[in-house]
Amino acid sequence: MASYNKVLLMGNLTRDVQLKSTSGNQSVADIAIAVNRKYKLKDGTEREEVTYVDCECWGPRAEVIAKYFSKGKPIFIEGRLKLDSWEDKDGQKRSKMRVMIEDFQFVEGRGGGGGGGGGGGGDEGGYAPSRSSGGSRGGAGHSGIQEDEIPF
Repeated sequence: MASYNKVLLMGNLTRDVQLKSTSGNQSVADIAIAVNRKYKLKDGTEREEVTYVDCECWGPRAEVIAKYFSKGKPIFIEGRLKLDSWEDKDGQKRSKMRVMIEDFQFVEGRGGGGGGGGGGGGDEGGYAPSRSSGGSRGGAGHSGIQEDEIPF
């Protein structure tokens, strides 16, 4: 049986990144993003729907996310769905769907011109800021961050 598990999301962080380390000294970042959808009803009334998504990232990417992202910042995420299951303190079975981040990109902030931007592909995993066409500013949406400051 064939299967495919791929998630692409773009949204804003709903809280600051929570960076932890495992006992094996592996970095883990927990983030939550809000993804907005605007639509119109048949009568022309505009509506907005917000979906909140918990995400997790491991390794060097987790450290980069923790360094350069905070509450309210936009991010583009590529990952896969994972169902976590556990028993709570009362013995009740619980589960939660989350996105395991495999790649991400910086996104131009609300104050900038057109949306989009960020690294992509290659060995750098898409988390290096792109060079914007508007000059030497590195890190789309992150004024003051120069590409040579990124530790990879």
